[in-house]
Amino acid sequence: MTTPVLICDDSGFARRQMARSIPDGWDVDIAFAGNGEEALTLIREGKGDIMFLDLNMPVMDGYQTMQVIREQDLPCLVIVVSGDVQPAARERMLALGALDFIRKPIDNATLTTLLNQYGIYSGDSQANARQNLPASDAALGKDDKLDAYRELVNVAMGRAGENLAKLLGEFIDLPIPNVNVIESNELHMAIAEINHNDSVSAVSKGFMNAGIKGEALVIFNDTNAANIVELLGYDTRQPSAQLELEALMDVSNILIGACLNALSDQLNVHFSHSHPILLGRHQGLDALLHGHVSRWNKIMAVEIGYAIKSRDISFDLLLLFPDEAMEHIYSRLVASEEPLS
Repeated sequence: MTTPVLICDDSGFARRQMARSIPDGWDVDIAFAGNGEEALTLIREGKGDIMFLDLNMPVMDGYQTMQVIREQDLPCLVIVVSGDVQPAARERMLALGALDFIRKPIDNATLTTLLNQYGIYSGDSQANARQNLPASDAALGKDDKLDAYRELVNVAMGRAGENLAKLLGEFIDLPIPNVNVIESNELHMAIAEINHNDSVSAVSKGFMNAGIKGEALVIFNDTNAANIVELLGYDTRQPSAQLELEALMDVSNILIGACLNALSDQLNVHFSHSHPILLGRHQGLDALLHGHVSRWNKIMAVEIGYAIKSRDISFDLLLLFPDEAMEHIYSRLVASEEPLS
């Protein structure tokens, strides 16, 4: 008997990854949704007995979608597939009735084990037959490269958020990454989500290997510094300026390190890192970034705005890649989509 399966994710790249992980022997009819609102419509039409659900999406996110499924008692088993694997996120979705919660990027072996665990499918794990997807998800258009880059960073962003949440014991609000390919002199226009406060500080770290190079910057609004110091529980008998600098370096090392490790895993490349440097303190953002990437012509700027709302803390991770690195990144992402043997 054919099982209606729904894959709900705002990334076409992620939807393809998910669909290609479904074992050949599982008799399914796959439908796709780009957000929770679309998914609920399809579930009501009988096209989602089982749904693989992302968390961070526009229009209606995974939390809101799960809430509606529970309140309206819709006939759908939900397995969360997300880059955000913070313990609090997992607990919240399981409490709302999700069957399980697994980390992106999903692979065939993990999925088959999970399906077998819940008695959904117990056949062979081979997954080679689902390469010819519907045109809406199989065709790679002009914007699909940006979508693939965004999904790559989405997974890395979640890994970094998870590490920070464990260190701080707080839930980290994660956004949808903002990805732009721009001329280097347009960088200030591409970071619309960063608060252009009169005073910010930034820590920078370079990385490179296999034709891929870039720079990661963590940008702090200086008004948050005291809250970060308090949250980290530092000995406040030390000078406040020294404590704030230590806090900035510690948070930056955690975010950048976890993010780059996740990028390395997905691209199958081991980056060499430069030592983190303090790019500047107590400056305007435009002044701080001025001339920083002038050695590059076109760049891909990825902006991620983290927040700890319970503490009124926000900071931004900015990943910058020169144009010559982008094709190397994309070729490795495409290689990750090759059929499984």
